[in-house]
Amino acid sequence: MKQYGAEFLGTFWLVLGGCGSAVLAAAFPGVGIGLHGVSLAFGLTVLTMAFAIGHISGCHLNPAVSIGLWAGGRFPGAKLLPYIVAQVAGAVVAGAVLYTIASGKAGFDVSAGFASNGFGEHSPGGYSMVAALVCEIVMTAFFLIIIMGATDKRAPAGFAPIAIGLALTLIHLISIPVTNTSVNPARSTGVAVFVGGWAVEQLWLFWVAPIVGAVLGATIYRSIASEES
Repeated sequence: MKQYGAEFLGTFWLVLGGCGSAVLAAAFPGVGIGLHGVSLAFGLTVLTMAFAIGHISGCHLNPAVSIGLWAGGRFPGAKLLPYIVAQVAGAVVAGAVLYTIASGKAGFDVSAGFASNGFGEHSPGGYSMVAALVCEIVMTAFFLIIIMGATDKRAPAGFAPIAIGLALTLIHLISIPVTNTSVNPARSTGVAVFVGGWAVEQLWLFWVAPIVGAVLGATIYRSIASEES
């Protein structure tokens, strides 16, 4: 239960910190942090929680990561469902807290996006469903390669949180214009449920693509690392 609680808290922090920076600070007049700041915020949430709870739960914070680590032989299948439930619950509670804060400002309109992920007319850059699908698969695949490589017993000890946090920052720098960056079904769900409508209708892609990408990335890492294992 301590592991599930850690995953709940960690995913809560990821959604509150990452999506919160997008909703509250990205376009703040005069000092808005923009795409670069939001990208860094997501990376910092993972980096800080990896140091805080990595020794408790492994700091997955992401159903796709848990599934990818299972596919890569690093995580037991018996814990998969409880981890995913804890992650999604943490994301939704964080979405509720963020909604409460954001709605305290006059003129707040949740239908404007609320940091939700989307494609087509709901993509920040107007990218198609196919572009979004490919982007999310590739980004998540490389995220898993980096996670598995950085946490490999042969890797330099103690640096994994930094590598993983910077990887998530880079992923956001690349893909915010395409999908607003998911690579994490829990993160997508945590805000989509408050937007409803199109955000929920398009949510399927942000479950399917990250999971496919995670399994692909884990498989690739296993294949390149197997001879030395």
